[in-house]
Amino acid sequence: MTMNYYNSSTRFEMVVEIANIAFDEFKTHHITRNYTGLVQRYYQLVEEDYGDPRAKRFPLMEHPLFTFGLVAIYLSWVLVLGPLFMRDRKPFQLRRTLVIYNAFQVALSGYMFYEHLMAGWLNYYNLKCQPVDYSDSPMSKRMLNLCYIYYLSKLTEFADTMFFVLRKKSSQITWLHVYHHSVTPLETWVLVKFLAGGNATFPNLLNNFVHVCMYFYYMMSAMGPEYAKFLWWKKYMTELQIAQFVLCIVHTTRALFSNQCQFSKFISALLLLNASIFFCLFMNFYMQSYKKSKAQQLSSAATTATPALTAQADSNNNTSNSKAVIQDQDLALKLKAH
Repeated sequence: MTMNYYNSSTRFEMVVEIANIAFDEFKTHHITRNYTGLVQRYYQLVEEDYGDPRAKRFPLMEHPLFTFGLVAIYLSWVLVLGPLFMRDRKPFQLRRTLVIYNAFQVALSGYMFYEHLMAGWLNYYNLKCQPVDYSDSPMSKRMLNLCYIYYLSKLTEFADTMFFVLRKKSSQITWLHVYHHSVTPLETWVLVKFLAGGNATFPNLLNNFVHVCMYFYYMMSAMGPEYAKFLWWKKYMTELQIAQFVLCIVHTTRALFSNQCQFSKFISALLLLNASIFFCLFMNFYMQSYKKSKAQQLSSAATTATPALTAQADSNNNTSNSKAVIQDQDLALKLKAH
């Protein structure tokens, strides 16, 4: 297997060659209108030239259609089947189930965070730039296995939205939430298939740390209202997620514009685009939530202030009336005296 496209000094010639191959394949399949076969042929060419043969031993890695199918099932349940199923039913509580599920996600994310450090980022990887190691060395295989576990973890996170549907928490099923859970399995499939290691795993490291904090918060929240006093750090969760994407943008930008970095510029550009999209989406969510919170605080303050103002006005009226009575009594006494 050749991976020379990462180190090639004739990138323009490589792009021209790929374009010519793609055009020739298009002309061949266009004659018979076999566009499905064209897509399959394109995928075969990409897999033959850039696919990691080590990934073939993992289930679901043979073809991306399996992952696309799982995402389609997820979307159909969340958007159509789930709401129809719950339409005439009361929301499920699922308290114990949620505690167990979130505890599992905390443990899994903590394990993957540790493995990302031990398999590269703490000892072997260069934080500035780290190419993918496609060898059969123990550390390279360890990172490959970890990337596959990371991919599977994104499939398990479909349960987040499914629980929202079963509990009728429709306000939690935002466009950002659904987009995030639909895209990440596809991204991680590409990670395992083509880029199991190097700079491509830096966002995973950060994401695992964020998910340890996030699922720990969800676990405590599911344990009951008596634990609400320990959840004062809720407002920092979105800020932590935004910081994650800022670090990804900075890290990827450096690799993209560094002449010494041997990690693929094309993949760096895709990672930068992905991190930028999520940064904008989470930032917009944060600003909307901040404005909503401010509006609620102002409304609450106005509601609290109204009774106080009313009481003060009544008090002033009573005082005025008392003064008027006293003045009338004084006048009556004076007239009586005369």
